[in-house]
Amino acid sequence: MHIHILGICGTFMGGLAVLAKEAGHTVTGCDANVYPPMSTQLEAQGITLTPGFGAEQVALEPDLYVIGNVVSRGNPLMEEILNRGLPYVSGPQWMGEHILRNKWVLAVAGTHGKTTTSSMLAWILEYAGYAPGFLIGGVPLNFGISARLQGAQASDFFVIEADEYDTAFFDKRSKFVHYHAKTAILNNLEFDHADIFPDITAIETQFHHLVRTVPGIGRLVVNGDEASLKRVMQRGCWSEKEYFGKDQDWHLQMQDGEDFDVYFRQEWQGRVAWQLNGAHNRQNALAAIAAARHVGVSPAIAIAALAEFRNVKRRMEVRGVANAITVIDDFAHHPTAVATTIEGLRRKVGNARILAVLEPRSNTMKLGTMKQALPGSLVQADLVFGFGALEGKDALGWDLAQALSPLGQKASAHSALPALVDAIVAQARPGDYVLVMSNGGFGGVHQKILDAIGATLRDEVVAG
Repeated sequence: MHIHILGICGTFMGGLAVLAKEAGHTVTGCDANVYPPMSTQLEAQGITLTPGFGAEQVALEPDLYVIGNVVSRGNPLMEEILNRGLPYVSGPQWMGEHILRNKWVLAVAGTHGKTTTSSMLAWILEYAGYAPGFLIGGVPLNFGISARLQGAQASDFFVIEADEYDTAFFDKRSKFVHYHAKTAILNNLEFDHADIFPDITAIETQFHHLVRTVPGIGRLVVNGDEASLKRVMQRGCWSEKEYFGKDQDWHLQMQDGEDFDVYFRQEWQGRVAWQLNGAHNRQNALAAIAAARHVGVSPAIAIAALAEFRNVKRRMEVRGVANAITVIDDFAHHPTAVATTIEGLRRKVGNARILAVLEPRSNTMKLGTMKQALPGSLVQADLVFGFGALEGKDALGWDLAQALSPLGQKASAHSALPALVDAIVAQARPGDYVLVMSNGGFGGVHQKILDAIGATLRDEVVAG
């Protein structure tokens, strides 16, 4: 089958393209922004990319058009497809029908931690010899790729990051209803995606749609500490279920540093000794251990696997050190994730100064829905630098400086990237940690900060 993917450079659709190619399909695609690294990765797979959404692409005559949720009415190619009555389907539906069919799907849903938990789960199955397929919205460092159909041997298991964002302009259900999971993790649930959901109740409804699709032989692994997920489960459940969290089926006890003991219904299962930090990662690990147990991986093996888990690219990733100043990249963008990320770093670095650099660029943040929560999420940072203009786009529709004002003199807002870098470098001193948080590329600010620190050092040497 020849499929042409509209919106191919997105994380999900790019992964779908790789899987389709591996499955033997002819794959082409287009997007508004065709540039490295995604374009390079796809072209290396022999996938031809076309910049833009020109209507002339119908001349490719694919068997099917696969539509990403970046595409909306008014898109020239989509309009031509509709006018000609050509066959099309959403990315998640195609994934469910062509890749996931006849697989035991392990789906990881939640407002936060989907990528990390999916990566942990895939690695546990790999370590246990299951050679799973996976599609993850990031790059697990243990694998170096975000998607594969299967490992060295044919596998019945597939791990997928299960997003609650809507499927396509013509299908407003959440993506995860198409995956037909037999094992499903419900990691947490907060209000997010304010561009498509009016309130948390609407998101809870979508999560219950996921619960409804899990068969009786399936299992739900649920965060028992979340009131929102309790409400979801109270709507009805037809599968096995296990809970993780404080005083739940799966719970933990902290040991030295970041190590912790794992318990299942009061019985000790083993001790996780690893390099990750933060309460959120411990909860992610509990969920992954529980989900792996459902498909036959013992907790002891899962715990041993986590000792070798190397995290995910752009999750507390050290981008470089200059003049003893460490620059870290993290994907955090929702206030809850920002607070948790800073808390985890604080536990690791003790009294060292943390300079938090935040770009509120998600759709929810751009709408200003969460702006009141920002100051509280940043209180553990010593200095805060906000970036209130998006690269190549208009500035935020709300006043970032005003939103950060409760933090007083330790916070500043900037609308130009060079000024932001200058302000950070002027304040940074040896021993500091510069924590950059964004769900985008942030204009390459990480390397700009490192370069500017290096240039300052060279100037000081020359002056001396």
